Amino acid sequence: MVAILGGLGAAVAWAVSTLCSSRSSRVLEPVTVVGWVMLVGLVLTAPAAALQGIPGRLDLSSGGWLFISGAGNVCGLMVTYTALRIGKVAVVAPVVSTEGAFTAVIALVAGETLAPGIGATLALIVVGICLAAAPPGDRSASETTVAAGAVGEGDFLAAGGSWRHQEAAAGGTSYDRWRSGAERALRAHHLQAVLLALIAAAVFGTSLYATARAGAVLPVAWVVLAARLIGALALAIPLALAGRLRLTRSVVPLVLAAGVCEVLGFYSYTLGSRHGVAVAAVLSSQFAALAALAAFIVFGERLSRIQMTGVCIVIAGVALLSALRA
Repeated sequence: MVAILGGLGAAVAWAVSTLCSSRSSRVLEPVTVVGWVMLVGLVLTAPAAALQGIPGRLDLSSGGWLFISGAGNVCGLMVTYTALRIGKVAVVAPVVSTEGAFTAVIALVAGETLAPGIGATLALIVVGICLAAAPPGDRSASETTVAAGAVGEGDFLAAGGSWRHQEAAAGGTSYDRWRSGAERALRAHHLQAVLLALIAAAVFGTSLYATARAGAVLPVAWVVLAARLIGALALAIPLALAGRLRLTRSVVPLVLAAGVCEVLGFYSYTLGSRHGVAVAAVLSSQFAALAALAAFIVFGERLSRIQMTGVCIVIAGVALLSALRA
């Protein structure tokens, strides 16, 4: 039961963090959002690490893995938030969740023996990603306008208003030209978001491998602290000194929730994995499915049938991979 609750708790926490970050990243720069999320996490994790004191087994080797783990987490979040700024949660989250596949590849290169079936599962995930990366289908005029605004293209909305006024006089040619340009831009944004999500998954995969190596000898509190401390020192403080660490009132709850949920998710998964790695791993990996479902309900995101098929394949593949590697 603890493994189930821990895995589900991690999935819910990471899904909430993803949803909040997707909105705040469209108001603030992704690097600014990461800086605030890391500061919030630092406030939560620093006391626990301080109480435990400096680990006796912290040496050059474990410290190196700890640095790679933390830096990878920070860089992965920056790339993820950039993808969420221009892409749909229902596509970005499942692709980012393939981080475990990259960890498996790194482990294989490092000489570890992987369980049978992992190779086929990785191939299945690749197929799912390719389908999810398919260009968006044709949209109605209203869907094009809304979608263009959703990816931050305010110029599209402004242009849409002017084209609409000209449409009657120009026989619809001007508006059709605007809509065609908007469709091309949306397809480009979609592909860019998928590519960024893949890069984020690769970075997170490297971070996960380093986290496992560091976590084998160091306390969990210090492993969690690493990313928050690096993020604060490398991002938050420089941004504050440059006057770029701004925060609008509308995104304060989103940033706070994202920072808290990132930490809660990690601790929840750690607790669950101690009572059943396989169960906790499979359930926690479903944060992508929860985020996609919530994005459909809350944000009204729509995917084509091909994209939906790809997303489902990726989610199923990640769950299977988590079970095989546990």
